[in-house]
Amino acid sequence: MVAASLIVVTTSAIAAGAQAPQTPLPLDPLRERGASITPAYEGWYPNPDGSFSMLIGYYNRNTKESLDIPVGPNNRVQPGDPDQGQPTHFESGRQWGVFVIRVPKDFGNKVITWTIVANGESQSIPFTLNKGYPISPYKELGMGNQQPVLAFSQDGAKVTGPPTAVSASVTGTVNKPVAISVWVEDPKAPGEAEPAPALFGPVAKVATVSLHKFRGPGKVTFDKPRFPVDQQGAIISSRATFGAPGDYLVRVQANDESGEGGFGFQCCWTNTFVKVTVRP
Repeated sequence: MVAASLIVVTTSAIAAGAQAPQTPLPLDPLRERGASITPAYEGWYPNPDGSFSMLIGYYNRNTKESLDIPVGPNNRVQPGDPDQGQPTHFESGRQWGVFVIRVPKDFGNKVITWTIVANGESQSIPFTLNKGYPISPYKELGMGNQQPVLAFSQDGAKVTGPPTAVSASVTGTVNKPVAISVWVEDPKAPGEAEPAPALFGPVAKVATVSLHKFRGPGKVTFDKPRFPVDQQGAIISSRATFGAPGDYLVRVQANDESGEGGFGFQCCWTNTFVKVTVRP
């Protein structure tokens, strides 16, 4: 596997496709509010049908400010339809591989650009099939590690890897908790019985699961936004409360012992979506 070599490094610029952002990022101290949001290119990988997928995240430089930016002039992908499945809710900090843009096999040297305007500052990143950005998100080739497996019932369809579709749908009512239950498993590399020692503190034996608002018209709160899973095949549940009626997407993420962003490599974690329809 090849790591995407130009991603976020705290206050430095994020580059993609061997190109820098259109506006250089200032080397300012981190701020609680009022800072920019920058797209981040994790890299691309081929699909069995010959097409390619671009794995994309972002970095919200605000330490305490989450922002909702609807698809439009301030949150657009170009060329073509400005809505390519990108988030409209931006949590603080670095969020890895939260959506995928799929391009045809004859994409060649074309460029796709994602622009985010936050707190009056515009940041744009170009995405290309640059030869320096191939990744292997489904298996870490050196150690044989693979990403966690998610399902939304014990016998439900299994989901792995980057987000490609909605995996489950639930309904609820405004200001009344909605249960989101997730089945979790993590295939281990040959001979790996326990997680490798963590460099930054203890890790879950199977995976760490987190829930995130991705799109939706109102505030979303989770009673358990993040929790460790220490038993293979465990079913865990979090309750989400929605502050306004409408349709929402909740992103469910599972990280194994390689941690956020695969510890600098673009493997091995799973992201998928739950659609929640909230009635008045």
